[in-house]
Amino acid sequence: MTTTLIVGCGYLGRRVGARLALRGDRVFGTTRNEAKATGLIGLGITPIIADVLDPTSLTRLPEADRVLHCVGFDRSAGDTMRSVYVEGLTHCLEALAGRSARFTQISATSVYGIDDGGWVDEDAPTEPRTESGRVCLEAERLARDFCDDRALDCIIVRASGLYGPGRIIRRDALIRGDLIAGDPSKYLNLIHIDDAASAALAALERGVPGRVYLASDDRPIARREYYTLAASLVGGPEPRFAPRDDSAPEESNKRISNRRIKDELGLTLLYPDIRSGLPAALQEER
Repeated sequence: MTTTLIVGCGYLGRRVGARLALRGDRVFGTTRNEAKATGLIGLGITPIIADVLDPTSLTRLPEADRVLHCVGFDRSAGDTMRSVYVEGLTHCLEALAGRSARFTQISATSVYGIDDGGWVDEDAPTEPRTESGRVCLEAERLARDFCDDRALDCIIVRASGLYGPGRIIRRDALIRGDLIAGDPSKYLNLIHIDDAASAALAALERGVPGRVYLASDDRPIARREYYTLAASLVGGPEPRFAPRDDSAPEESNKRISNRRIKDELGLTLLYPDIRSGLPAALQEER
């Protein structure tokens, strides 16, 4: 029986863990919340109460054949992104030393700074334009260096924006009819949470050590298309756009290619783009 440890059993991790448990694998998953631990048990995941910012709590991590690191950033907790993604990852890697042979990290496509609307693949230069992108890239390098030093397999999955049931981007603002700041012609890159879970599983099980994979749906879309469709589905008015304030975070504008993960790992998407994915997400909520 294969044993998998998922560090960060949140929106993505719990879906990956549930699939593994359903087919009979032994799955451990970390959560900071006692109440959420009960929910993990219901999915067949053995919960471990642990916080990556508390090294003492990580002594509870078990040995595992493979580890999926997909810790999310909770803005409400008051911690900085760097403390969670870099310092927390450091604590986690130190705790896992000698306890696993394969490490898969979920990162983000924000590590790419291309802003001309062009296509981006795994070989594009990583020159992030945002602080979140710089933090994600620092975390990736940390994971690679650690794994190289200890001869561990390391696979990186850079995911586009996740959406799905309970996570419809800007839902409340669309229902209210708020002005949306920014250029509506710039591209968004998204992936439904179920397809993101499939991508994570593919990399966890079949990813080539040292390889990077981009997880995104088949069709990058203009912001106008996303917001127009989402507004109509959640019952909001036609979206209105306004120029971005100079003090606001700069928008990205790139198109993420998912060719490698589909060709090399055989990923098949349930929801190739938002036209199928958004209605399915809202239907599942109901």
